[in-house]
Amino acid sequence: MSASENEHLDAHIAAVEEIVSHFSPEERMLVVLKGQLYDGRWDQMLDDLSNRLTGKPYVFKLTTRIKDDIERVHALKSIEDEYCVDLSDYVSLK
Repeated sequence: MSASENEHLDAHIAAVEEIVSHFSPEERMLVVLKGQLYDGRWDQMLDDLSNRLTGKPYVFKLTTRIKDDIERVHALKSIEDEYCVDLSDYVSLK
């Protein structure tokens, strides 16, 4: 890898770390749950949250903030898509 490519990669990682540093506890929890309960897949989590809203069987209980969590999941997925990363690599429950 060239020096230029290394610099670009370092800037990319720094940008993701900066974004993650501003995550709320709820966002951090969703990233962790994505890895632990949904094999790292946002679509499975979104299905589960939607099922909970419609009264279908679901995997885990969140509080009454389901709609907020669905919005958070979409935002987190967008970050992953934009930066081509798995936020689970950057987030831990502190």
